[in-house]
Amino acid sequence: MDTKEMLEMNKGSWEINAERFFGRTALPEFGPLAPNEEDLHLFGDVSDKKVLDIGCGSGHSLQYMGGRGAKELWGLDLTTKQIETANELLQTQVVPVNLFESAMEDNPGLPMNYFDIAYSIYALGWTVDLDKTLSNIHQYLKPGGILIFSWEHPLHDRVKRVDSTYYVDKSYLNEGPEYNEAWHHEVIIYHRKLSTYITALIRAGFEVENVIDEVVLPDKVPDGDERRWYSVDKARLIPATFIMKARKK
Repeated sequence: MDTKEMLEMNKGSWEINAERFFGRTALPEFGPLAPNEEDLHLFGDVSDKKVLDIGCGSGHSLQYMGGRGAKELWGLDLTTKQIETANELLQTQVVPVNLFESAMEDNPGLPMNYFDIAYSIYALGWTVDLDKTLSNIHQYLKPGGILIFSWEHPLHDRVKRVDSTYYVDKSYLNEGPEYNEAWHHEVIIYHRKLSTYITALIRAGFEVENVIDEVVLPDKVPDGDERRWYSVDKARLIPATFIMKARKK
């Protein structure tokens, strides 16, 4: 299956399942069982900043940025359903909103050397061409602009629970496209090592400033926790989420 076919497959599945994810994993949250922006302060003051959301989904992270005083809200997403929902959610914003239905591997008409901040909350890992996507983002940002993104930790789906025991089910070292177990094989996601993301950022012209894979556990474990994809029990052993911050040189 080539990259075009993978994108078409993933888009089709997202169009069907998008409503399941409306408002989930959006700023100030970075991802399951991870510290959030109010803990980390990675963005700093966003007032008067032009921000770009890569994989903007239902628009809730852009809504958060608008609420913090961002000057312009821009976003792109692969799916029609998500863009329609984001447009509806953001229609009351008093600042300019520009949304594009597009794969992150393509430039749908975004300006170059324009944005102060680009970010991607649990979306950038969907790319089928990491180098091309990061090259695009690097071009969109002003010199000194920052990129912040989060994604499922690449160790997370390598470890599986059987009864009450966890064991390594797949090699962490083998990279490439895989049918995703959590989606019941309806989508294909690339498995990449943490070092691959760091190296790709450097290759694209970024300076990596922070890599975070801390775990934040709730005070109370939810019922049926052991059956959850992101379980507290598993997070006691390995992180569910990683977060990176990089700057355009």
